[in-house]
Amino acid sequence: MASEDATRIADAGPAPPSDGRAPRAKTTWGWKRIVGVVISLAIVVGIFAYGVPRFASYGQIADVLTALTWLEIGALVLATVFNLVTYWWANQAALPGLGIGKAATVTQATTAVANTLPAGGAVAIGLTYAMLDSWGFSGTNVALFVGVTGIWNIFTKLGLPLLALGILAVTGHATPTYVAGAVIGLVVLAVAVTLLALLFRSEHFARAIGDGLARIVTVPRRWLRKPPVTGWGDAAAKFRTDTMGLVHRRWFRLSWTTVLSQVALFVVLLLSLRAVGISEQDISTAEVFAVYTFTRLLTAIPITPGGVGIVDLGLIGGLTFFDSSEKAALAAGVLLFRALTYVLPIPIGAAAYLIWRAKTGWRSEEGVAKQQAKKATA
Repeated sequence: MASEDATRIADAGPAPPSDGRAPRAKTTWGWKRIVGVVISLAIVVGIFAYGVPRFASYGQIADVLTALTWLEIGALVLATVFNLVTYWWANQAALPGLGIGKAATVTQATTAVANTLPAGGAVAIGLTYAMLDSWGFSGTNVALFVGVTGIWNIFTKLGLPLLALGILAVTGHATPTYVAGAVIGLVVLAVAVTLLALLFRSEHFARAIGDGLARIVTVPRRWLRKPPVTGWGDAAAKFRTDTMGLVHRRWFRLSWTTVLSQVALFVVLLLSLRAVGISEQDISTAEVFAVYTFTRLLTAIPITPGGVGIVDLGLIGGLTFFDSSEKAALAAGVLLFRALTYVLPIPIGAAAYLIWRAKTGWRSEEGVAKQQAKKATA
């Protein structure tokens, strides 16, 4: 599963059983979920039908994109492939024993699910459990993998806007809007780091944090007439025990691979803008980086699958703030970036899923037995 989708762990259901078996994903389609899907679809349609055309017509965008050379397209594809590989490295860092082939397969397959299906983050986590379980990884290892990648991804998303603000300040382009956003990010990051430090400090603190978060989450659940959240204290204590060894051994590798994946994604955006004619004089690299880091925060809230529409409009609007004279080129650059990093991984992920289904040689003996039992009961 790509690291940015790991933050959906709270939607994936209960933690793995204590015996290490991987749970099956459960997806129920009540009226509330159906309403949520309809609202999400309406947002996407509204953004692309009315939001994007306010900046430039699709005809103008098409004219810009058709002027791209094959050399520019080739460079963009290479940058996109490198970005995909960085996610594989990040997932390998979080799950010892995961080879590059399996890392690529599970990352791309689950990313495609998260980017396309309603409640895709939860479904992607269920698929992650299924794939890694078939390869012999225990439910405990998979839960640790999902949790650690999610935490590192959140910290990176919160930390990069602070770096962007520093760069803008040095170059003289800081604005009150970005300062306010960075301050909010700093506060959230400080709280998150403090909670994580307390969680690792002692089991008592871990249980207290888990139970406290459960009480907070229970409040809106009561408004929706859902049962209270329970067991988070025990889960936090278990997560602390399981995580300490992995983090102690691999914190540096987890950190640099996660940061690299975010930077590589930014490079694809920057190259996309430069390819459509947005020069350094039009919008500087520092300004593009600032818009990118703050827009990435929008993906932390799964309003639409993969942030489709939300991220697109956020990037176009943010970049236009720095230069409103090249709206068609800006919109074309952003949509090109999203086509490479959001649309292209979907067919790649579908192929990865088929590879997982077909490549039985990767499966553990227990995984093969489970598959045969499932076929026998089908």
